[in-house]
Amino acid sequence: MRLLRYFLFLFILGVLNAAPVKGQDTTGAVPVDDVEFTDITEAPADGTQIVSTDSSVAKKDSSAAVHPVSVTKVTEQQEQKSLWAIFIAGFIGGLAALLMPCIFPMLPLTVSYFTKSASSKGKAVTKAVTYGISIIVIYVLLGLLVTVIFGADALNDLSTNGIFNFAFFLLLVVFAASFLGAFELTLPSSWVNKMDAKSDSKGLGGLFFMAATLSLVSFSCTGPIIGTLLVQAATMGALLGPAIGMFGFSLALAIPFALFAMFPSWLQSLPRSGGWLNSVKVVLGFLELALALKFLSNVDLAYHWEWFDREVFLSLWIVIFGMMGFYLLGKLKFSHDSDLSFVSVPRVFLAMIVLAFTVYMVPGLWGAPLSSISAFLPPQTTQDFDLYTASLGGGSQAPQSGMHKYSDKFKAPLGLDAFFDYDEGMAYAKKVNKPVMIDFTGHACVNCRKMESSVWPDKQVLQRIKEEYVLIQLYVDDKTELPQSEQTVSKTTGKKIKTIGNKWSDFQASRFNANSQPYYVLLDHNEQLLMEPIGADFNVNNYLKFLDSGLAKFRGQ
Repeated sequence: MRLLRYFLFLFILGVLNAAPVKGQDTTGAVPVDDVEFTDITEAPADGTQIVSTDSSVAKKDSSAAVHPVSVTKVTEQQEQKSLWAIFIAGFIGGLAALLMPCIFPMLPLTVSYFTKSASSKGKAVTKAVTYGISIIVIYVLLGLLVTVIFGADALNDLSTNGIFNFAFFLLLVVFAASFLGAFELTLPSSWVNKMDAKSDSKGLGGLFFMAATLSLVSFSCTGPIIGTLLVQAATMGALLGPAIGMFGFSLALAIPFALFAMFPSWLQSLPRSGGWLNSVKVVLGFLELALALKFLSNVDLAYHWEWFDREVFLSLWIVIFGMMGFYLLGKLKFSHDSDLSFVSVPRVFLAMIVLAFTVYMVPGLWGAPLSSISAFLPPQTTQDFDLYTASLGGGSQAPQSGMHKYSDKFKAPLGLDAFFDYDEGMAYAKKVNKPVMIDFTGHACVNCRKMESSVWPDKQVLQRIKEEYVLIQLYVDDKTELPQSEQTVSKTTGKKIKTIGNKWSDFQASRFNANSQPYYVLLDHNEQLLMEPIGADFNVNNYLKFLDSGLAKFRGQ
């Protein structure tokens, strides 16, 4: 049991930091400000389709036109993956909360109360299940409340709003400080007293208020986890994200109460409460601190501050995880820690893993791609000293086809020569007779970084993008204001387009009926689709097939 407990630390480390990536194709998904999607006009009877919302509408053969059904399907699949990622992150967060000093000691006490107050085992199980359901209802209502307060549009905007991201950074730092023992986050005692008084009533109401009392009393331990989960769920852009996250969290809390009520003898196998519970809090405090840096990085990238580049980010992570490793070895001690007379073998193993991860990050200071965590790092292009990109033969970061519009603000990954303006890129593609690959991307998009570090560096993929396509990267979350002459009103929403991000977000939504990133679109010179667009696909062979199929269709026209 002790071994499982310690290795759960490592699982929490991986999932809390990686769940947004694996579960969806748009974390940090960056939609437009207040964009509302409209259905693409249905094809006329002559077999042609309208594929643009601009005044100049081109008619092409239906086989090459935008397919609204398939494009929408891609977006729906990505949203479903997002919700699964949020649920898994919430469930892991709930398991972590179980090991907190505010909850773990309550588990045997609460279950014993059910078994002793009930006249039969069946009634004890019924009480425990009702108690667990009450926990789920309370936390899901909290998630729904977040959605109601902020609204769908606000949840979408959170991922790139500078003020909110900086506020989230500060909030997570506060949570981390609380877990490290600087102070405790507590709710007003009057709330707890009122819930506790009502929990004495009989029937289902009493059980519900018992669950509410647990939620309030344990807030000092669960508050930072819940806050982090709600922040992550909100910034992933899914409308039901906060509620789904809270469902996963509460489900992990509720299941043990029902199981131990069914099998009371299992309580004897639980480890005794002790100093190890506070160690769980401290480890999670280090993880909260590491996660907070991602939100600060989002702000730095979106506003082009260029203060928080890849080396700085990695240096801080190396220090944070290095200190975590030393803490596990007993070399660091915080105010609430009990004396550690010896280091257990599982704790040594976990310290070895954490310190090995710390050493793994060190080569990243010289440009190593660090594929396992690349989704969370600032782009490789922010690296001041990069030996890796040069080794790929991608050339320098400067455009080879001349200076492009916005090239002073954006840099293509892997030394690729990319355009950052749609019209300019299309004009160049016609000039050199190459198809176009549009990469709808974003500064805060973790899967975009993952694709650029794990799929694009493949020799064949890199060769196709570099030599066979004209790459156009459109950042949909950039906060750079457009010149006054270029600021327009969206034909889709009627909202004013003020920034570069607004412009390309509106273009993606109105033209392709999608708002997820990454989003890859292959076009010919007539701006017609060569292949159905795709989102993140970390299978190199699948992505290469996508590129080759588009290239073959372009050459066969």
